[in-house]
Amino acid sequence: MPQLQNLVLQDQAATPVSHTFVPRDIIDGVGAVIETSGVPIGNSVVTVSSKQSKTTGKWKAIVKIAVPVVQTQVVNGVSTPVVVRTAYAELTFNFEPTSTLQERKDIVAFSRNSLAISGATLTYDAITAPSGIY
Repeated sequence: MPQLQNLVLQDQAATPVSHTFVPRDIIDGVGAVIETSGVPIGNSVVTVSSKQSKTTGKWKAIVKIAVPVVQTQVVNGVSTPVVVRTAYAELTFNFEPTSTLQERKDIVAFSRNSLAISGATLTYDAITAPSGIY
């Protein structure tokens, strides 16, 4: 069972920057780590959960990422931060209780590699362009 801990993720800027997400809490088995912007509504959040179904024995692991964009709004001379948009991502992995460690490692590798810039133009461009598939 993994312990809630810092998570360091690198962005895709021209000069990549590492973003450190620090533990916030665990609620109902869902761990959350945040990168603070100084304003709580602007915190980027990664949540992670892994649960086994009591009825089927199947495992389900979910990773969710939310990255808000905050701007300052001025109304009657009062400046207030507001979220103008948020980007979301969700990865869901489902495994049979009879799956092997190698099978689980492979699907994680396939998922990671399907998002790579080189060698995965289909998925990368569909997400970042964004555009339809032809």
